[in-house]
Amino acid sequence: MSIAEMILMEIEQEAVATRKCLERLPEAKLDWKPADKSMSLGELGMHIAAAPHGVLDMLMKDETGFPDPPAEQPEMTRENILATFDAGLEKQRATLSGLSNEFMLAEWKFVKDGTVLLAMPRVFFARMILLSHVYHHRGQLSVYLRLLDVAVPSIYGPSADELPPFLQEAAG
Repeated sequence: MSIAEMILMEIEQEAVATRKCLERLPEAKLDWKPADKSMSLGELGMHIAAAPHGVLDMLMKDETGFPDPPAEQPEMTRENILATFDAGLEKQRATLSGLSNEFMLAEWKFVKDGTVLLAMPRVFFARMILLSHVYHHRGQLSVYLRLLDVAVPSIYGPSADELPPFLQEAAG
C-alpha cells in the first residue's frame, strides 16, 4: 500500500464522523459565534468542508504560497456545506489515488515573497494540513454543537449523546 493510499484510507474513515458533525449544523444558527474572535458556526462548517480543495492544490505543487480565496462563496446553508464537503472528498479520492511514494516523500515548500517559511516532505504537509487541520476544526465544531445543545455525534468513542456504531451493535 502506498503512502497516498494510507492517507486516503484515513480520510475515508474520518469523513464519516466529519460528515455526521456537518449534518447536525442547525440551519437557523449558522451565524452564531461562541465569541467575537471566533468563526461563526457556518464559517467553521464551510472551512472544514472547503479546506481540502485548496490544500490539495497546494500539495500538488513543489512550492506554493497562500492560496487565493475562492472568487465566489456559496450561500451559507447546511446543504451547500455538505455539497462542498462531498465534492472535497471526491477531489481527495481523485487526487491521492495515483500518487507515488517518491512524490509523497519529495520536499514541499511554503513560500511568501520569495522566503521559504516551511519546507518538509509532502507527506508531512498532507498529514499536518489535510488531516490534522480538519480534525482540529472538527473538534471545535463539536464544542459549538454542544454549546448550542445539539447532539454531538460519536467521533472516536461515546459522546454524551451517542454510542459509536460498534457499541450500538453490542448493546443490541
